[in-house]
Amino acid sequence: MTIREVGLRDGLQIIPRTVPTAAKLAWIRDAHAAGLRELEVGSFVPARLMPQLADTAEVLAHARTLPGLVASVLVPNLKGAERAIAEEAHAMLVPLSASHAHSLANLRKTPDDVVAEIARIRAARDAAGSHTVLEVGISTALGCTLQGEVPASEVVRLVQAVLDAGAERISIADTVGYADPAMVTRLFEQVLRVAGERFDTAHFHDTRGLGLANCYAALQLGIVRLDACLGGIGGCPHAPGASGNVATEDLAYLLASMGIATGLDFDALLALRGRLAHWLEGEPLHGSLWRAGLPKTLRREEVAA
Repeated sequence: MTIREVGLRDGLQIIPRTVPTAAKLAWIRDAHAAGLRELEVGSFVPARLMPQLADTAEVLAHARTLPGLVASVLVPNLKGAERAIAEEAHAMLVPLSASHAHSLANLRKTPDDVVAEIARIRAARDAAGSHTVLEVGISTALGCTLQGEVPASEVVRLVQAVLDAGAERISIADTVGYADPAMVTRLFEQVLRVAGERFDTAHFHDTRGLGLANCYAALQLGIVRLDACLGGIGGCPHAPGASGNVATEDLAYLLASMGIATGLDFDALLALRGRLAHWLEGEPLHGSLWRAGLPKTLRREEVAA
């Protein structure tokens, strides 16, 4: 299993303060030292809209110097994708909301407008001879605070549409924390029939306390990559109530307890969480492992596996 740490983008985008670039670079170095090998390090959006992420190019450049680290960025449109390609991001994530209402609020485009943009992004990537992987993240796939129910049939339709448009990888997100394991299983089984191995990533929010249970449901279906945020921070500014990602350290413990190797060092992860609490002093952090600690029944060789 791979845990993709998305705190530097998804985590920070909803927090009003701007974390200094030097702190972000230290975060990346410490995350790498703790064994994390995939990080979403920022987003190429206009600085006036999201000043918290204005230093993404510098942060990405630093991440690319660390051995074995895969650095991805979020890109909302072709202009952002062109920057990701120019800066040689290892992967770029294009968000596509399955909720029409959220798509208009977040990107001011309909879902099908975004599909057309994805085709243009793929064409630009190929024309540049770039190796940046094109991933599409289907957000609000399990419900939306603006629209309410999002039909599974619409999610599946959009998955097929973005694959036809050139997406190389698909991720599914429970952006507002509405999902339960049964919902995850029903939807993911349908998406897997369309996307197969190209659907390999899930992104859950722990808004209602079911984030880890939903991760387990995804794991049972063969999903090999799960997004998480250190300290359970994060959320979407344009989706009311979309607070709190699954905490990286709690997800790492869940997997280690089940004997699934992640290559993560818990002492280093929790030390980094302590530094994050200092950088974000006054902001609420979430999660359970930092408070309870590792159980004595979890052998150290299992933790280090």
